[in-house]
Amino acid sequence: MFFKYRLKRGEEENKVLFALKQNFVLVFLISTILVAFIFGFWFGKSQVVCQFCSPEDVDFSLFWEAWKTIEEKYVDKEKINIQEMIYGAISGMIKSLNDPYTVFLKPEDTKRFMEDVKGMFEGVGMEIDIRDGQLQVIAPLEGTPAQEAGLRSGDIILKVDGYSTIDITVDEAVDLIRGPKGTEVILTIYREEWKESKDIKIIRRVIDIPSLKLEIRDDHIAYLKLYNFSEKAAYDFSDAAIKILNSTSQKIILDLRNNPGGYLEVAQEITGWFLEKGQIVVIEDFGEDKEQNNYLAEGNAKLVTYPIVILINKGSASASEILAGALRDNRGVKIIGETSFGKGSVQELTKLKGSSSLKITIAKWLTPNGEFITGKGLEPDIKVEMTTEDYDAGLDPQMDKAVEIIKEIN
Repeated sequence: MFFKYRLKRGEEENKVLFALKQNFVLVFLISTILVAFIFGFWFGKSQVVCQFCSPEDVDFSLFWEAWKTIEEKYVDKEKINIQEMIYGAISGMIKSLNDPYTVFLKPEDTKRFMEDVKGMFEGVGMEIDIRDGQLQVIAPLEGTPAQEAGLRSGDIILKVDGYSTIDITVDEAVDLIRGPKGTEVILTIYREEWKESKDIKIIRRVIDIPSLKLEIRDDHIAYLKLYNFSEKAAYDFSDAAIKILNSTSQKIILDLRNNPGGYLEVAQEITGWFLEKGQIVVIEDFGEDKEQNNYLAEGNAKLVTYPIVILINKGSASASEILAGALRDNRGVKIIGETSFGKGSVQELTKLKGSSSLKITIAKWLTPNGEFITGKGLEPDIKVEMTTEDYDAGLDPQMDKAVEIIKEIN
């Protein structure tokens, strides 16, 4: 018995010693990791350059406290998605900037954005934005379901399939409106001249956006309509410009109505056909006494001798405003139509981990004469409105005025 007892006791002691060794190793590992984390954290803080605060002011304890509370107490544990929580935290941080053009794009949103600038996707085909706290149509795109349904620049989208657009972001609205070809979306639209809102049903389809349309008229006027400044627009414009040069055209009507913009570099390249090399296309202002950056015309200037008039409306935004402003300020080109949208900022797409990205406002831009147009747009030299009756009757008084003015220019 005693022998057995001692043997059993020895086994117990060995188990205890083994457990103590395990605990010691575990404590040692945890301590090592903790020390490394603390060292890394403080070292990292010392390496971070914060323009708006000192490292001592950055306290993430509230964030981690909220995170831990969610993990511990949230009732529906199956709804907790760590990756989505990270995405949400980043989006919330960016939303605090109150800049509708600075947005975090998840991998699927990044993919969609790249499809947009390439000019092909599935949906209804319109550019939208938040203006005065309301979701609005900037411009229905040429030959798309949105245009065929009668949507116009300035239309307010109150609901999407019954969902209110109050406090919605542009990306959330795009997610609701876009969808597979052949499916239906119902937009509740309000227009200033209507007494009440209307539901408009639109069938989605593949949207392949043309970049431009060229018409060589019998009166020796080239009518050139630019729909966007996508990555293929520069090539298409070059082809159209060569056709103009080889035609009997002596003057140009440049139609930028309902052109929501696109790449700044594409606008710069196209402008280079109309300006002398070295003339200012647009001025980038980075704020806080930083040096401004001038984008200069670098093209062949082969259209510089052609008399031009430009058409704009409230759907003309971003790069189209840059082109119109550059030709007005450098060459005194007359602008006809309605006040443009007024998007005077420059965004840069920065790739992040996991195929996500950040579309961030890096600067505001000014016309060559130093005019900011953010929120106010470009004012036309000759104002011509399009009424509901004009649209319904297929009339275009803006184009009529452009033809009249261009014919008067020698």
